Amino acid sequence: MPSPGRKPRRFLVTGGVGFIGHHLCRALLRRGDFVRILDDFSDAPYPTAMKRRNEESLRDEDGADERLEVVRACVTEREAVLHLASGTDGILHLAGLAGVRPSFADPGRYARVNVEGTAHLLDAAQREGHEVFVLASSSSVYGNATPLPAHEDAPAIVPESPYAASKRGAELVVAAMLRKTPAMRCAALRFFTVYGPRQRPEMAITTFLRKVLSAEPITVFGDGSMRRDFTHVDDIVRGVLAAVDRTPAGLRIYNLGSGAPVTLTDLVAAMGAAAGRTPDVRHAPVPLGDVDATFADIARAKAELGWEPKIVLADGLRTVVDWLRSERP
Repeated sequence: MPSPGRKPRRFLVTGGVGFIGHHLCRALLRRGDFVRILDDFSDAPYPTAMKRRNEESLRDEDGADERLEVVRACVTEREAVLHLASGTDGILHLAGLAGVRPSFADPGRYARVNVEGTAHLLDAAQREGHEVFVLASSSSVYGNATPLPAHEDAPAIVPESPYAASKRGAELVVAAMLRKTPAMRCAALRFFTVYGPRQRPEMAITTFLRKVLSAEPITVFGDGSMRRDFTHVDDIVRGVLAAVDRTPAGLRIYNLGSGAPVTLTDLVAAMGAAAGRTPDVRHAPVPLGDVDATFADIARAKAELGWEPKIVLADGLRTVVDWLRSERP
């Protein structure tokens, strides 16, 4: 239900029918805001069928008839972006091409969508006089060269994939463009391995749990010692909203992670416990572009945004198990 006494705001949310976008738009609608979604409904890396289901789910929210608009367009379409930004109070930019391994197959497209698209959106926000702009970045910008736990001020100059490079490139474009509007509040949020219901189907947790529930073998890359900082999507959404409300003027980068990485071996054990089954594990070589570990220093987000993760891995995995068991074919 909308918060009493709170003035609704109007946001353009890019990628709003994707995984994180769906959860964010639902939260915005539930607090009474107006949401205009820009999404190209492309089929990769997030399937179009899932995006359509996510749109249906959002349209079922109370007040969606009056406060939700969904437009099919791409962030690389400058005129469309300028038009859709008009009449909004801020832009929450989640759209983009994700995935380390696919980025090696089409690096040019990753650069166009993730860097050029970000430039178009920030330009539109500046033209509209927006107060706030939020960019979804990624922990992948740190690569293997950054000391762990990764701090926002650590150099991020050795990307392990074109995807990582495109996300860092988007951050740098934003930093340069903000010289034009230094009073704008802009947050670049480096997400750490986000999981939860409606996750992209090829991501590890969703893939593994679906196979565990079906008694199929799962493939773990490497010897299981790789570490990941898994962050539940509900915690990420709270972080985005905190950034909207509390980011200071200028560009501020924040890590949004659990701050408690686990090995893939421990993840598999936790998934077995959540599913009530013993996983059948096979091993394969580590693919090109994968980093050895992700581990977030989240002190800045705690101090400046009043944010910290609340959902522990065991509880978060159960939300994915429940979703997979109720998922429509």
